[in-house]
Amino acid sequence: MTSESTTNPSTTNSITARGQLRGASFGYVILSLRKWWRDSVVGTVDQAEVIERRREDCAMSARYMFMTAMSAGIAILGLLLSSPAVVIGAMLLSPLMGPIIGLGFALAIGDYGWLRQSAKSLAYGTLIAVALCAVIVVMSPIQTVTAEIAARTRPNLFDLLVAVFSALAGAYAMIRGREGTIVGVAIATALMPPLAVIGFGLATWNWTVFSGALMLYITNLLAIALIAALMARLYGFRTSLSERQTQFQNIVIVVAFIALAVPLGISLRQIGWEAGVSRQLQGEVMDVFDGQARLSQFDINFDAEPIEVSATVGTPELRNDAEEIASRGMARIVGEPVNFTITQYQTGTSSAAVERAQLAAVQAQEQAAIARADELAARLALVAGVLEDEVLVDRQRRRAVVKAQVLDGASLAAYADLERRIALTEPEWRIELIPPVRTLPRIDFEEGKPTAAGTKALALTAWTAKRLGMPVLLSGSAADTNRAKELLAVQGATDVRTEVKSGRLTVRWDDREN
Repeated sequence: MTSESTTNPSTTNSITARGQLRGASFGYVILSLRKWWRDSVVGTVDQAEVIERRREDCAMSARYMFMTAMSAGIAILGLLLSSPAVVIGAMLLSPLMGPIIGLGFALAIGDYGWLRQSAKSLAYGTLIAVALCAVIVVMSPIQTVTAEIAARTRPNLFDLLVAVFSALAGAYAMIRGREGTIVGVAIATALMPPLAVIGFGLATWNWTVFSGALMLYITNLLAIALIAALMARLYGFRTSLSERQTQFQNIVIVVAFIALAVPLGISLRQIGWEAGVSRQLQGEVMDVFDGQARLSQFDINFDAEPIEVSATVGTPELRNDAEEIASRGMARIVGEPVNFTITQYQTGTSSAAVERAQLAAVQAQEQAAIARADELAARLALVAGVLEDEVLVDRQRRRAVVKAQVLDGASLAAYADLERRIALTEPEWRIELIPPVRTLPRIDFEEGKPTAAGTKALALTAWTAKRLGMPVLLSGSAADTNRAKELLAVQGATDVRTEVKSGRLTVRWDDREN
């Protein structure tokens, strides 16, 4: 017995018609979107004006070079101080947005003369920034790798995304005529700090820091330029290149992004693996002490062979086998032997032990304060030429006073400078060095105002009068004496007397009877 399956021709035609209708509707939507984009978005952009503004931003001017240098200088200081706020301040000054976006626009329209100009400006700006940062680091007493510096030595896929989003914001703002400081900061975020770290690595001959920061800088540079080129193409910026050449450029851009993303993705995966392993290894250490210990320090060197791990633990009960047990657990987690060292210190758990520890800490601080005060007294006695017993030190009020002996060849300015130098080293203390009685400096006036030397003499006179507590007598014209008295009062010298005489203003101690 046989059976035949037949299909209704009308049903087949109906399905085909519906498919064609859906395809036509989808095609109509695409055409409508393209028309809207061409007329309402691309058609509103004055391409000639945008290109002209971008060309001006790419010019290598004195302002561009100066602002790049200043931005780099502030950036490296912020990195050395590990201060994100200072680094952000450097980004506010950075003019790198102009040439880097110019590279993308020049690539999009095939203007290789503009491309060379942008590349030249960027190259010179890069060299100046790196050189200045290197000089600052060489001259700086701080040459340690801070957290801000270390954060820019291991580029990963997230860094690439930062550059991509920065470029999207920058290119959009420039095409739509809404560029400003915030957009410049977005671009500088990806470029200026890595440049400063390159200078640090060069100055300290640290190849790891130098190569990592250089990789980050190149990654961000290429990503921003290529995204800018794509955005320009998207907004209808066209070139005289043939369709084949344009397609070749598009392929090159896609390949470049893939070439950047693959190693950065591998780096991100490695960083994620290290973070996960670090958490597991810390847990392994704490498991040895049954959760009663406190982990105060934990360091891992993944670059060592084998991996090196060190920990400092505070525990109520010391364990001689802690290092061996933790090492075995770490080896299981990592899959290879681990070089583990642990430092244990015993801590109390009772309230009495806590109180004893707190009391010991207070006593240690008190002893340190006494030693600091004794050291300060010894230094003041040395510079003042007196015995230490003659130095008055009030530790409660953080005040130290000493009456200096007559030092051969020392002027009032020398005594004031000695006090200032010591005060700079002890910012929490109020230092007062009382000088011997000496002739007061002359205060010069011109046209009713003190000269530059006169201003310094006023400050020195006020300081001396406050330290000695003696009245000052000003002799001269009414205008000069009254003005000098006002300026001295502003600086704290209140016992100032005047007498009107003809001639230049003179200053001396008033030894007349009241």
